[in-house]
Amino acid sequence: MGAEEEQRKQENEQPTNNPITVSQFLAWKRQKDAETSAKKAEAARKRAEDIAAGTVQMNGRELFLHEPWVFDNSQY
Repeated sequence: MGAEEEQRKQENEQPTNNPITVSQFLAWKRQKDAETSAKKAEAARKRAEDIAAGTVQMNGRELFLHEPWVFDNSQY
């Protein structure tokens, strides 16, 4: 009887699994993707504002997009 009581005690202490449905998962995934894309869009907007204000140094791609005349090799 001691082993059975021990096993019951362990079963009661373990958390139960809460299975989720496919629709619940897809809803969570859509929400997570929306949050991620919103964060990326906010970061890009802030970066563009900082570049326009001149507070951040541009990388090569940003420099090429904003000031393509810098890369004009026709003089050489």
